[in-house]
Amino acid sequence: MNNMDAIKQTFFEECDEQLTMLEVGLLDMQEGNHDLDRVNEIFRAVHSIKGSAGAFSLETLVHFSHVFENTLDLIRSEKLEPSDSVIKVMLRATDVLFDVVAAAKTDREVSNSLWEPLAQELAAINETVADPEGEDNEEADDDEVMFEPLVIEIGGDADPLFDLSPIQREFVIKFAPRPELYETANEPLHILRELGLLGDATIVCDTSRTPLLDAMSVNDAFLSWTITLLTEDNEGAIRELFEFVENDCLLEIEETVSEDFADIDVSDLVAIAKGVEPDAQDSAVTEQNPVSLEVEKTDTEQKNVKTKSASPAASAASNTVSATVRVDIERIDKLINLVGELVITQSMLSLRASSSQAGNPEAGNSEAIKRGLDELEQLTREIQDSVMAIRAQPVKSLFQRMSRVTREAAVATGKQIALHVEGDATEVDKTVIERLADPLTHMIRNGADHGLESTEERLAAGKPEEGTITLSASHRSGRVIIEVSDDGAGINRPRVRKIAEDKGLISPDTQLSDNEIDNLIFMAGFSTVENVSSLSGRGVGMDVVKNAIHSLGGKVSISSTPGKGSTFSMSLPLTMAVLEGMIVSVKEQTFIIPLTAVIETLRLEEKDFHPLGSSAAVVSVRDKFVPVIDVGAELGLAAETDGQADGILIMIETEAGTPTALLVDKIQDQRQVVIKSLDANYGAVRNIAAATVLGDGRVALILDVEALVGRSNRPLLETEILLKKAG
Repeated sequence: MNNMDAIKQTFFEECDEQLTMLEVGLLDMQEGNHDLDRVNEIFRAVHSIKGSAGAFSLETLVHFSHVFENTLDLIRSEKLEPSDSVIKVMLRATDVLFDVVAAAKTDREVSNSLWEPLAQELAAINETVADPEGEDNEEADDDEVMFEPLVIEIGGDADPLFDLSPIQREFVIKFAPRPELYETANEPLHILRELGLLGDATIVCDTSRTPLLDAMSVNDAFLSWTITLLTEDNEGAIRELFEFVENDCLLEIEETVSEDFADIDVSDLVAIAKGVEPDAQDSAVTEQNPVSLEVEKTDTEQKNVKTKSASPAASAASNTVSATVRVDIERIDKLINLVGELVITQSMLSLRASSSQAGNPEAGNSEAIKRGLDELEQLTREIQDSVMAIRAQPVKSLFQRMSRVTREAAVATGKQIALHVEGDATEVDKTVIERLADPLTHMIRNGADHGLESTEERLAAGKPEEGTITLSASHRSGRVIIEVSDDGAGINRPRVRKIAEDKGLISPDTQLSDNEIDNLIFMAGFSTVENVSSLSGRGVGMDVVKNAIHSLGGKVSISSTPGKGSTFSMSLPLTMAVLEGMIVSVKEQTFIIPLTAVIETLRLEEKDFHPLGSSAAVVSVRDKFVPVIDVGAELGLAAETDGQADGILIMIETEAGTPTALLVDKIQDQRQVVIKSLDANYGAVRNIAAATVLGDGRVALILDVEALVGRSNRPLLETEILLKKAG
């Protein structure tokens, strides 16, 4: 990645932050917070996007941002009331900004139909402020007194004393960027162009500090500009253009005053402002070794032409954007300190080992080495935790994306929907956040389309006409719990069951509990919608959600109350890099069972086992029957269990909350293991989630406990029916 690609990537990262700030601010305003500081914050977000986009010649983004910025400017100047209808238009405009920025990231063309309708809608809002009556008001009322402007002409020309045109003020601006200005993707040329819009600007670029080519560094800044500006605006308007780069440059703004202003030619006045005689202006400019703005623009255009004519391979390479993470400096400092401690411990162990080899038993005794190894283990764990903390990100950014999904779902369904967010500061691994976007989108759409009733139905049921979808996150037992709930009608279980029977997903005589009926919606091809819509009805959706959550090492469950709503709960690991696991032996093979699924371990007597049917068994635990799964038999390592209590039972809990017992031969240990993907390195293996490498170099497989207890892997349904009959 070259420097320009890096700067562009930084620009897009900052765009994402500004867009997030914009959306949060507008949602806050929609809740009634019209504080001026909040409005200014939103305005600056759009202004920053516009300003930086101009540096990369993203004309569509600049144009649309400019129209958006005008609307926000009217609000902050209290000329436009931020009504609910206006904020809704701006929220839709924010969605369009997201799309335009996303297209710019991959150099895709943006269709005018994407942004022009919203731009026209914003422009129409702006025009209503400029002309509140929506008319030209050419005809005055009969009682209105009309005034005609007084024009005095002397000698055929207007006397300067009576020239009522706005007073022109002259400023000399010295602008010298520091390297930090370029590192933040800002472009001086864009600022200079903006200055030119304020009035007549004469711009001189000083290149005297430019080194020879072989001594030039791309990280240096050696150009500076002197701008003489004749404008009707004041100094504050000029400083506003430098608002976002003022700390990254040397800036001097001085207003010049001349007593004989009316008698001096404008070009002479410009020369005087530069500190040279009018006649000597040209020679002075030559001595400064200047480069005019027009030449600079031409060079830039030539560079752009060369860039566009680059090879397709180079273009494709430039479109590749690497993932980055913004990290709190305190976390970096902690990690650096821990690495320092690790180096000290490693040196200590090396010294003791060397002393032992040299025949010094006191320095290299086993007890001292053991203490060093304990310290090393502790440091390793702390470093691991610190690295995980660096990757941890709040789910806030993910939840904010769901605001747009909710708005789109509300428009598609014609329902009034509000999204409430709780616990958005909860942190989880960045990879988990990225892969949660699609499942959450499916759930939000499902809640809007199936969960919430229509406005008429809600009013008839005595509910508010606006439906609510709640998105929450929290930490629980070392995992992240994300819930999507709605206050709709709940799951219509008789209808769900009938659809499953009609589609052949279950047999009519199948006995199912309420929770099992609810979980039928996760079956592939299941859908309760008769007509295909933009949101649902194609037979895919919730099964995709379940598979996506399982691929993250998580599980999803449903709870529903008729007439009150439904809740989808996802339990996810904090990270996908490591897990706490129980190391077990099954037929002389080593496997890992994720500790988050384990409830307890038991060793029971043979009398506690009860065979059921042809291939099932249960175990009596505290006067309750629990299904038993022989792991060896399930993995094809041994024949089906004969009910003998010759192993150890590991009690686990499934998504549905039903306890299940896994039968293994022996428990070896409990420790953290590093997860190695099988899909990426080998391929999918039934009943196996991933693999790991043990301390002795052996490879151990991590069991997929959800797959082990699934109906596709063993006839548990038969066992459950028999258990119900047994009481």
